[in-house]
Amino acid sequence: MAKLGPFRYFAALSFAIFFFKPIFADPNPSFAFESFGKGSNFESTVSLHGDAQVVNGGSLVEITGSSSFSSGRVFYRKPIKVVDGNPGKTASFSTRFTFSMSPRNGDGLAFVLVPIGFPLDVFDGGPFGLLSEKKFRTLAVEFDTFMDDEFGDVNGNHVGVDVNSVVSVKVGNASSINLVLNSGEKLQSWIDYEAGSKRLEIRLSKLGGMKPIDPLVSCPIDLSRMWKEEEVFIGLSSSNGNSSQSCNVHSWSFELRVVPHWMHSQPLDPKAFSEKMKALPLPKRRNCLSRVLAALIFGTGCGVLGLFVVMFIWTMFGNRLPVVPEEYSPNPETLEHKKLKVVVEKAIEDGRN
Repeated sequence: MAKLGPFRYFAALSFAIFFFKPIFADPNPSFAFESFGKGSNFESTVSLHGDAQVVNGGSLVEITGSSSFSSGRVFYRKPIKVVDGNPGKTASFSTRFTFSMSPRNGDGLAFVLVPIGFPLDVFDGGPFGLLSEKKFRTLAVEFDTFMDDEFGDVNGNHVGVDVNSVVSVKVGNASSINLVLNSGEKLQSWIDYEAGSKRLEIRLSKLGGMKPIDPLVSCPIDLSRMWKEEEVFIGLSSSNGNSSQSCNVHSWSFELRVVPHWMHSQPLDPKAFSEKMKALPLPKRRNCLSRVLAALIFGTGCGVLGLFVVMFIWTMFGNRLPVVPEEYSPNPETLEHKKLKVVVEKAIEDGRN
């Protein structure tokens, strides 16, 4: 059998890439509007409902007017999926919008996700332009400017996460970051959902400010359990109740990211990610390779340690010169030579005679 040349390998690889690309690369819905004029393709991308209308030559969308009991919605025309049919895929999203609300105590503004079948053109006086009936599974991030004891509001200047109800499951006080939602100033909000960590985070600042590092609200939530593989619509909704509060949107962008689970981006909460990774079992092959690598590292470490010990002992004892005992040499100054004079008396000798 003839061997494949480099060109054939390249051709086979290219075929595999293009063949499997549709499996992992579904279109990711995204849009960005800094203005809403006719040249921005806004009308073909976004639909307006209720009292919502483009004003001031397309510079903003007025969702609710200054008259009482005004309600309106702005929705992306194409439904999205927060869970893909392939179990190997998850969906994360990010949205950013700039808004302003006049100094009145209306219901405020909400970023919402509603299922297909939700009547977008029907209003029944519910808060934030949503329906009072609870038969629809909805997620809302509310920017509430009215304190309603019935719904357990902490004050008239808060951000909350609502799940299938207007009673918030998590609340952040906008006053804690020195912001007033209905001051009439332009504010910008970032809402990020990370499917890997199953966490929703909301950040808020004045227009022109940097995106805050710390979220005002961080809420654990699994959207895959809410809608599974159902399609949902995303939008902005508002109502002013019995007030003259007007709510305007000056810009809006959205991005949906659908990637395989083994490629999902870093979660917003690194601590939760690390705890999750510790609980995940590693594949057997990876365990085997890890053990081999650990054994090699351990063996190398032991070898280096042994060599160090040998060198240390050699340094301490092997390089020392032998000690030769020196012979004791007497000090010449301590010995004195004295001449002894022997006298033999002659008398003794005569006595013997």
